[in-house]
Amino acid sequence: MNELLDRFIELPARQRILLLVGAVVLVFAAYANFLYWPRSAEIERKGRHHEDLRQDRNRKAALVSNLDRTREEVAKLNGDLRSAIAQLPDTKEIPDLLSNISSLGRESGLEIIQFRQRPEQYEDFYAAVPVDILVRGAYNQVAAFFDKVSRMARIVNVTNVAIKSPPKAEGDTVPLDTSCAAVTFRFLDAAERERIAKQKEKEKGGKP
Repeated sequence: MNELLDRFIELPARQRILLLVGAVVLVFAAYANFLYWPRSAEIERKGRHHEDLRQDRNRKAALVSNLDRTREEVAKLNGDLRSAIAQLPDTKEIPDLLSNISSLGRESGLEIIQFRQRPEQYEDFYAAVPVDILVRGAYNQVAAFFDKVSRMARIVNVTNVAIKSPPKAEGDTVPLDTSCAAVTFRFLDAAERERIAKQKEKEKGGKP
């Protein structure tokens, strides 16, 4: 191991940087591929599960016979519904969630160069909230940031990870510019779902 390290140190700086960047790209490619692959099917399933729980809760809440048992079932359904909602925030929670993601980057020692929210993308029960992120720091700091994001209670999907090194290395460290798209999700309330459905019908009717 020491011999390999000595050989690595003896290499020209450019070759060392290329080897490091290559290793980092491989690590993050595997990391993004296996841990941050888009989970649209999971979001769709959770959205439908959320709607099923709401309808079931409302139906059981309307029952008047066997009130004690009904109350127990309603309480359980309320707990399940709160658990489902906890994974996807509503509109008012999105700014705090995005602020938390940015804070995790700084806690990991990264310099936040860009953090820009893009327009939401609407589905039947939820909206995808994409954010373009560009950070600068060592590869282990970026890995720590991604790990912290993956441990958040909310669903945050990190995709399109791209890494490049600056023209010159600074001392023994190799700061990397890492860009990615962080996508979180939120439930649509009844009014939003109705508005979006009407908009889609209007757009469909306007097509030749």
